Amino acid sequence: MPAILGALKVISVGSSGVVHVGDVLIIAPKAASKTYAGSGSFNTGDFPSTYNVVSSTNTNDQDLVDANVAGL
Repeated sequence: MPAILGALKVISVGSSGVVHVGDVLIIAPKAASKTYAGSGSFNTGDFPSTYNVVSSTNTNDQDLVDANVAGL
């Protein structure tokens, strides 16, 4: 079913991102990533306030493959 949109503003799209406006059956971007961050790293809002006396992030990963991504 068609959609009626007003103004659409796309600030940025990553290298494997998908922007689609309209009808679609399947959208399957081909990418995988891992992000490490300490406590309070991804806080959002107008006045974020975090109190972290000691923070450490374990980045040791014993897996060889976390997500198998294959393209056509």
